Amino acid sequence: MLLGELLDAPELGLRLLHSAGGVLDRPIGRLVTTDLLEPGRYLSGGEVVLTGLVWRRQADDSEVFVASVAGRGATTILAGKAQLGDVPPDLVDACRRYEVTLIEVPVEIAFADITEYVAAAGSAETGARLSASLVRQRQLLSSIAAGRSLDELAARISAEIGHDCRVLTPTGRHVVPGPGELDDAAMDVVTKCFLTADRTPAVATTSDAAYSLFPVGSGFGNRLTAWVLVIDGDHNQWSRDHVEAVHELSAIAALDRARRDEGRRALRPLVADALALVESGAPQAEVAARLRQAGAHSERPMVVAVAELRDDGPSEVALSLLEDVALTVGPAVVAPGRDGLLVGFLPSTPELPEHLRRAFGRLGPGLNRGRLAVGISGETSIDALAGALEEARFAQRAAGAGRAPVSVVTSDEVASHVLLLATLPDDVRRTYSHRVLGTVLDHDRRTHADLLATLQAFLACSCSWTRTAESLHLHVNTVRYRIERVEQLTGRDLSRLEDRVDVFLALKSL
Repeated sequence: MLLGELLDAPELGLRLLHSAGGVLDRPIGRLVTTDLLEPGRYLSGGEVVLTGLVWRRQADDSEVFVASVAGRGATTILAGKAQLGDVPPDLVDACRRYEVTLIEVPVEIAFADITEYVAAAGSAETGARLSASLVRQRQLLSSIAAGRSLDELAARISAEIGHDCRVLTPTGRHVVPGPGELDDAAMDVVTKCFLTADRTPAVATTSDAAYSLFPVGSGFGNRLTAWVLVIDGDHNQWSRDHVEAVHELSAIAALDRARRDEGRRALRPLVADALALVESGAPQAEVAARLRQAGAHSERPMVVAVAELRDDGPSEVALSLLEDVALTVGPAVVAPGRDGLLVGFLPSTPELPEHLRRAFGRLGPGLNRGRLAVGISGETSIDALAGALEEARFAQRAAGAGRAPVSVVTSDEVASHVLLLATLPDDVRRTYSHRVLGTVLDHDRRTHADLLATLQAFLACSCSWTRTAESLHLHVNTVRYRIERVEQLTGRDLSRLEDRVDVFLALKSL
């Protein structure tokens, strides 16, 4: 029931003395009756406070009472006239200052009458809502049984609630794209919010929009592998009917997901057979036939990806993640390899490595203590899959040598300094980096001079003073001073190639 509807009830005779913006169009929260001067400790936010004004002894008491109520987030005061004969002007003034709605209750109306009226209206609304919900659930289930797609059902709910609905995964895959796919920046905000929210539904806010995030299904388990309903707007401003419609769509989406997951699980043995054939050096025709049966286009150029998720749940989580990303790049298949790593055969595209980095990178905020390392081979054909698999495994080992939560390394990168560093034991790399940069690290810890950050930017800008200054928003002279200080501390001359390489490798070893 809305506060405006309570105010319009003729049998109650309530009179509005001050209205805070938009409150009359909001649902009535908990009703609290009190005559304490400072009742804030008993409020939690959103309440409608009923008071007989027994607490008022002098004009200043109104300021104390309203401040206590507003400080705890209560939105409305219903003040009875029986005690004082009228609502005093100082109470009206205090409500204006604190933006609290104030409503006068006639002498002949007991607070119990208001409470009973709200309860009766709430019961009627609940019955009507449950009836409408049951009808909607039956219609949605009938649509599923009739072969309607999840896209069609999402479009139907979008039209009903007036907000566009999408179904996404934390890697950024659009299961149901809605009217238009979210761009990469918005997707990053949405997935991070979902993975890190204390509870759901949650609201993700970008620079120009808000999105409500509802998990698909009631027991969605690991958020890394969950589906999420992403709906334009803030659900806290919606009617209860619209929120319930979204929950019903979530339940239907969970059924659709279970059906799709079952289909993928049925194909996994075929992918495992194909992988075993590749590893055993089986004839090309036999490998191609198995991949086609599993759903891959074996006649097209392919890329092999190898992944490992450490310390973050069972292997099924990692398998689901790699399958999810594979679905975004076309007909691709994934299976566990003989070494415990996951192997995917993906269609090759020029933008594939960057796509994988962005998709897997979105999982970083939700990994907790886990680390995801992915290696990618170069483009290959069906007759060279074994070599590409070894390339991808070696790249994965290089990725695993890093310390970032998510690391994606291509075989091209392994032909650079990454290969050298990946083959060194951790203690050797730490010792080397400390010997070269230890004095700089100690200096930064003591003085917070940001010498290390300046050094990293300087090398990334190919030792250009101007570009480094622009990237760090510093004066060129400041950059020169800091680099000279680095050279003094390390005993290296960064104008010499040999010293520059030493420092670069030490940075990469940190």
